[in-house]
Amino acid sequence: MAARSGGGDVADARRVAAALLAHPLPAQLLRVRCENAGRHIDCGLIVSGAKFHRALDLAAWDAEIAALVDGAYAALPAADEFDCWATVPLDAGKGAVVSGDFAQPTSATVFSITVPRSSRTSVRQRLASGAGVFWDAAFHASLSKGTRG
Repeated sequence: MAARSGGGDVADARRVAAALLAHPLPAQLLRVRCENAGRHIDCGLIVSGAKFHRALDLAAWDAEIAALVDGAYAALPAADEFDCWATVPLDAGKGAVVSGDFAQPTSATVFSITVPRSSRTSVRQRLASGAGVFWDAAFHASLSKGTRG
């Protein structure tokens, strides 16, 4: 859990990661980060948009994201917000600078949703409607057809 947990509140991140990783997930949960700002607890769930453990379509992806958010809030009910996003690796090219001031990006965000505690019960409806959800068009299209990432 330690390798997949981070942020200013590592104890909460580890608690959430342990709960979510207690059973196999179709999509890889790469990292859980938790931060405290005063009494506000904000956590992030970073999911891989590549190399799924089984084929996923849009319905299965939405179910996976909803289950991750539900499990995260069950593990840390005091959290004010969970941000969930998926990334895919980018080929920066041979010889490209990948660190420092002139770094080329090595990943791209292909999906994201922010789920405040006050609206956690509506996450499935939001995923279904697309309200407040970012989708990369190519990633969405690949899930529409079903993919292993």
